[in-house]
Amino acid sequence: MNKKMNKAVFLDRDGTLNYDKGHTHRIDDFRLIEGVLESLKILNDSGFKLIIVTNQPGVGRGLFSFENYLKFKNYMHEKLKENGITISAEYFCPHHPEHGIGNYKIICDCRKPGIRMFLNAKKDFDLNLKECWMIGDKISDIKAGKNAGCKTIHVLTGVEKNPILFADFVAKNLIESAKFILQNTNK
Repeated sequence: MNKKMNKAVFLDRDGTLNYDKGHTHRIDDFRLIEGVLESLKILNDSGFKLIIVTNQPGVGRGLFSFENYLKFKNYMHEKLKENGITISAEYFCPHHPEHGIGNYKIICDCRKPGIRMFLNAKKDFDLNLKECWMIGDKISDIKAGKNAGCKTIHVLTGVEKNPILFADFVAKNLIESAKFILQNTNK
């Protein structure tokens, strides 16, 4: 018997879901990008697990604490839940190879474009990464998705506005991304 695996959309956080203030970690700075709620609802309702994968080197650089990261994460997940959206998991990397402090100053395999966060999600949710999507606003997001074997979408809502030519699709926003995924996914 051929068991059906779960399907997922991996999402970068800052610049893809919420506005990137640079090391965003204060609840006061939380502001979703226009169309994010509608897009995530479409994907949730279509059976996709939504998994956030985010580099958070501000923790490792000592710019904010792990507790600050958790407060922001929990607040964001709660606001999404209030709007009927389920985030299945969030994985994060606190490391920085040059500017990290102490144990955080390492070259790791979890910092995008590394794929440890994807491999952890694959194990946790029984995913076929070739059937999953990665949406992000930075080159490191797209490289990570490609390195993990996912299909990729570069959204132009974040810091890097030049389309990443090796992404499978370039979208002006998350709504365009969600529609593209639905049109290009085997049912």
